Amino acid sequence: MLTALLIPVKNLTNAKQRLGDALHQPQRSQFAEAMLRDVMTAAAGVTDRLDVYLVTGDAHAQAMAGEFNFGVIEDTRNESETAAIEMATAWCEHQGYDATVVVPGDIPLITSAELGRVLDATPAEGAVFVPAYDRRGSNCILRRPASIIPLRFGNDSFMPHCEAMKQTGKPLIILEMPGIGLDIDNPHELDLLVQRDGDTHAQRLLRSWSIAMPDTETWEAAG
Repeated sequence: MLTALLIPVKNLTNAKQRLGDALHQPQRSQFAEAMLRDVMTAAAGVTDRLDVYLVTGDAHAQAMAGEFNFGVIEDTRNESETAAIEMATAWCEHQGYDATVVVPGDIPLITSAELGRVLDATPAEGAVFVPAYDRRGSNCILRRPASIIPLRFGNDSFMPHCEAMKQTGKPLIILEMPGIGLDIDNPHELDLLVQRDGDTHAQRLLRSWSIAMPDTETWEAAG
């Protein structure tokens, strides 16, 4: 099976605007880069099983891809994650890939072992999903073939993706994973990341800043 792992990356300079209540823009850029490095480190651990591509038009992200000897599928339009992955999926199919795995660049606790579990679960035809911890977002999607369903990313993408797979009649495997499950989009999730065990680039950066963040239990109760 020829598989491509796709990591979409928008402009790192203006990344993570929704964290503006907790981090200034230079911090948000540093933090986005640290999270991306964590994701790429995990991906590097499974390069014996797949090819890795950053889908991006950001020059700094492209340079990071070079550090890891990953490929780049250039996103010249920089419209949205959905548009970038649609373009990259078509490119992968043209290149002869049987399957694609899509992971975002903001899941800093992802591990190579978790990616290995996703690959191990690959059906002959169908999909493997790993939802976000709140089961709203889709934090990892393996599709075989790559265009079995279109992907539409956003705050509540998980259930629509599940429904789209149901319509195909093909197997859908859902895996819950603590690392892949934690994506960082909102200020209270910074605290979740700091409190979790681990020593990732993103965790070290946040701990070095010693930022006062909202109480996790309060945010979770509010959610």
